[in-house]
Amino acid sequence: MFENFKVFETTLAGRPISFETGKIAGLANGSCVVRYGETVVMVNITMSQKPREGIDFFPLSVDFEDKLYSAGKIPGSFMRREGRPTEKAVLTSRLIDRHIRPLFPEDMRNDVTVVATVLSYDPDFSPEEAAMCGVSFALSISDIPWNGPTAGVYVCYVDGEIVVGPNDDQRQRSECLLVVTGKEHSVNMLEFGGNQVSEDIVLEGIKQGHAEVAKLARFIAGVQQEIGREKYPFEPMAVDPDMYAAVEAFAIDKIRYALDTDDKNVREARMQPVYAEVHERFDPEYPDQGAMIEQCLYKLQKHVVRRWLLDEGKRVDGRSIHQMRPLASEVGFLPRAHGSGLFTRGQTQVLSVATLAPMSMAQILDGIDAETRKRYMHHYNFPSYSVGETRPSRGPGRREQGHGALAEKALLPVLPSVDDFPYALRVVSEVVSSNGSTSQGAVCGSTLALMDAGVPLSAPVAGISCGLITEGDRWMTMVDIQGVEDFFGDMDFKVAGTHNGITAIQVDMKVEGISFEIIADALEKTRQARLYILDEIMLKAIPAPREELSKYAPKMLTLQIHPDKIREVIGSGGKVIQKISAECDVHIDIEDDGRVFVSGIDIDGARRAVDMIKTIALDPEIGAVYKGVVTRLMNFGAFVEIAPGKEGLVHISKLDLKRVEKVEDVVTVGDEVLVKVTEIDSQGRINLSRRDVLQALEEKNRN
Repeated sequence: MFENFKVFETTLAGRPISFETGKIAGLANGSCVVRYGETVVMVNITMSQKPREGIDFFPLSVDFEDKLYSAGKIPGSFMRREGRPTEKAVLTSRLIDRHIRPLFPEDMRNDVTVVATVLSYDPDFSPEEAAMCGVSFALSISDIPWNGPTAGVYVCYVDGEIVVGPNDDQRQRSECLLVVTGKEHSVNMLEFGGNQVSEDIVLEGIKQGHAEVAKLARFIAGVQQEIGREKYPFEPMAVDPDMYAAVEAFAIDKIRYALDTDDKNVREARMQPVYAEVHERFDPEYPDQGAMIEQCLYKLQKHVVRRWLLDEGKRVDGRSIHQMRPLASEVGFLPRAHGSGLFTRGQTQVLSVATLAPMSMAQILDGIDAETRKRYMHHYNFPSYSVGETRPSRGPGRREQGHGALAEKALLPVLPSVDDFPYALRVVSEVVSSNGSTSQGAVCGSTLALMDAGVPLSAPVAGISCGLITEGDRWMTMVDIQGVEDFFGDMDFKVAGTHNGITAIQVDMKVEGISFEIIADALEKTRQARLYILDEIMLKAIPAPREELSKYAPKMLTLQIHPDKIREVIGSGGKVIQKISAECDVHIDIEDDGRVFVSGIDIDGARRAVDMIKTIALDPEIGAVYKGVVTRLMNFGAFVEIAPGKEGLVHISKLDLKRVEKVEDVVTVGDEVLVKVTEIDSQGRINLSRRDVLQALEEKNRN
């Protein structure tokens, strides 16, 4: 029945991996099932027969679907089915997109859809690695035009050793997680998150990871020769050479003048009449080819920017190749936020705002892996006004999620532990003006906001981007690229880190690949740039995290109780914990292991709540003094509640320094009194004394 069914087996980092094709999803242009350990990922890729009209980009769509049944889970949502992709799925989709997109023909306009579905999840065998390799395999054997094959692999740094294709335990213990993808002879995408890892280790990890990538790319190339289909003869959207030459002769000097400014608004204002004049001149000569005329203008702008850089070492805004735009940092921008930082780089400006909250506000995750909560959240917003455009806000897209995750990854290694700083943390970076490198502006702004909030970071983090222009064997890199250099350039090499090392990398490519020499050069340029940003800009705005939290931030206290006492602290139906929360105006979270987090705006209220919880969970100590509330009056004394559910008796003889005839003469129900524990009998009954406290106060006043 399955005459075309074939299985191709090889290894990835020494561990077996197989690619099956010809058995399922036979209507897709390219399809395979990847088996890597007990992880199984199905990849299906389709392409439209005709190009989409009226667009000037390649319409590629990539979806990584992490089905919860693959890990034996039922979704936690109300509908009990998968809904929107998880953040991890979105980030994996972007990984796949970024490593395959540069290898499609530049002028291809056919829709291509890539779907990688996780069918079975084995934590020791990454489904992300399987998906990256499976997409390359399916594209290579399909009839879709694509200049692969590629492969992708994870790299870790564990116990001083570089590990390619790590298992789950190695990933958990690693100092970093690096993703390397590429072709046999070049790297075409990098993603990195690490705990202040040096440039030398990162570069060596890239080299060792690419060695494994090259092996698998060669293997897939062999399979392509054996069973690959003939590539589809798509209809290219190439520009008519005669049209291009005519537009160039008419407009090239106008374009040079328009681009030659450091102000994005001026540049765009100058280009508007150029577009109008070109269309007025050539629309009659080339009717119904307005899109092609626009393409000519795009290519001419790209030509001017690249020629200036390669031939003259000149940048659009007049900077030198190694010069950064004007920089500025400011903290305390918002008076009632827990922390805020405004970071400016040229015409790029990011306002980051930090919020501290109880641990119960940590994000709950519903994914296939073991991570269920996220304590630190970074959200990145890119409104239309930041680029001078008008469009309605429809929530964050994949780009915004990706940039937010990159800044989150950059700051995560320097955050204090929960034990040292028991808060959930959220930073929102609002891009208020954009002319390139906004994600790295968000890294810098987040550091400023967290330090302004009093979060004791182990080290400040800064981010910077490096660009690339290539032509044959010629290449050059330039630090701190602005929007036009990113748009017309070949690479956006984003690096974030501290004085001690790198915490995050994300590399986007428009060319098929880069060499280790280019990578090393970019790492060194970004290292020098981030040190300058830290020392000369950010640390001059705020040299260290503030010693005190904002008066508007919740004050957090923690204590550890025995898990067996949790029920007593909560009380029947939550009555005890609700009473403490109401009386002390605090929020209380209790973990299953007995950790208790008490937060409140008023530190005195939080301390009182902690004392009440200790009284319940740790049992009163003889000699300890408590503030209690009189609950009942008897002829022989008064009962005082020193904590919810814990009462003791103050005998009438212990109520005051003088003799008391009637209990009502000294206290009434509802009075707050200070009492000392004098005895706990064999039945757990507590005897208290108000007189002992009054005597101690009297002696203190005499002294």
